Order: sequence, then C-alpha cells, then structure tokens
Amino acid sequence: MSFTLRKLLAAALGTLTLAAGSVASAADRLVIAATPVPHAEILEFVKPMLAKEGVELEIKVFTDYVQPSMQTNEKRVDGNFFLHQPYLDEFKKKQKNDIQTVVTKVHVEPLGAYSGKHKAVADIPEGGTVAIPNDPSNSGRALLLMAKNGLITLKDPNNISATQKDIAENPKKLKIRELEAATLPRILNQVDLAVINTNYAIEAKLNPLKDSLFIEDASSPYANLLVAHEESATSEAMKKLAAALNSPEVKQFIADKYQGAVVPAF
Repeated sequence: MSFTLRKLLAAALGTLTLAAGSVASAADRLVIAATPVPHAEILEFVKPMLAKEGVELEIKVFTDYVQPSMQTNEKRVDGNFFLHQPYLDEFKKKQKNDIQTVVTKVHVEPLGAYSGKHKAVADIPEGGTVAIPNDPSNSGRALLLMAKNGLITLKDPNNISATQKDIAENPKKLKIRELEAATLPRILNQVDLAVINTNYAIEAKLNPLKDSLFIEDASSPYANLLVAHEESATSEAMKKLAAALNSPEVKQFIADKYQGAVVPAF
C-alpha cells in the first residue's frame, strides 16, 4: 500500500470517527425550555451535575406560558420545565399535534393572593377588583383558592376547571379580571387583589410566605413537571436530568433558596 493511499485511508477513518463522536455528543445534549424563576434557576443548579455524567444541558428561558409548550410540540427543544398537569391537559385539548409526555414531578409553587392596597382579606371593599391568570388551568385554580378563603362560592368547590360562570355566590360583588399571568405583579397597585403564580411573584421580589394575604398549602395538586416530546422522553440524557431534578441535592437547594415558597414534590 502506497504512503499516499495510507494517508487517505487514515483521513477517512478520522472523519468517520469525528462523525460518530458528533452523533454521540448530539445524543447527550438536551435543550430544555423554562420560565426564569424557579425553573431555570433549578436547571442551572443541576447543569454541573449533568456535565459530570456527560450530558450538556442548554436552558432556553421564556417569560410566557405558551412558547415553551409550542416549541416542545415543534421539537425545537427536547422538553420543558414550567407547567403542571392541569395546564398540560388544557394545552393538549387545544393542540392537534400535541406530543408531550410527563417525565417527572419536581416541585409545587403555591398560588398566592397579594394586595398593594390592603393588609387583610376583610379589607377588600365591596365592588373591588381582583385580577387572576387568564389561562384556563390557572384561572380555575385561582377561583378555587378564592372560594377556599371565603371571597366567593363555587357551584362545585372541587372543580379545577371552574370559570366565572361557575360562581354561585359573590357576596362582595367583586369584579374579576382575567389577565396574562406574567403581567399580574405589575398591576398589583391598580387592583384590590391579584392572584399570582409563585414564579412571577418571586421574580417581582414578593415573598410568597410573608407578602401574600393567603396562599395554597403543600397539598396542592399542581406539581410542576419536567415534560418532553415523545422522542426525547425516554432518552438516557432525559433520564439523567429527571434523576438530577429528583435528587437530595435539589431538594436541599429548593429548601435553602426558596424558604418554603417552593416545595419539593418528590
């Protein structure tokens, strides 16, 4: 075999090796969509843990509740970390091409009610304005929380899909406005009460345990989930991410950083 031919064969083998390595690297890389707090923060915490196991984690941060699921459906990301089961169920009803699969539960963010005008529920005036999230799963959740704290009565107090049409009694004649969840902290001083998701409350420097007038307890069924599209859900990399998110280290991180405002669900 000539020297030139040996060089060509060696180069070809090297190219094949690099290509194989690239495929292996791609298989060990995850792109996860998440909202900033606490989801992206928790993912940043586990990033070094995954790197030690050969998994490169890229976190794409979104400030809304639509794009993370849409991009998972479109396979532009491997999965997302921001939603709970009722939200996922509602999303699946609306999307004809939904392919999202629950990988694991991670934590609960108790929904809380806040006011920039009043110190107690009793101070909320007749005809006052209450702002709640406008996505169906969280609006129903907000109505349940309001009912549990005596502001309204629902026809079915256990209906997580309740709408304003399901209100049986509204003794204070409260005006309930449904707005995008991310905007609620910004209008806190314009309404008498706002029911805010904990991730947005924390971003707005509100302390859910100290600043809320009332808040869900740890028994809330709204655990936040790691979700993946069907092709990524059973990959080894996704399994490693799920294990990291359910690890003792993450449980301690949540306890230390969020001081009860976020509760582990594992």
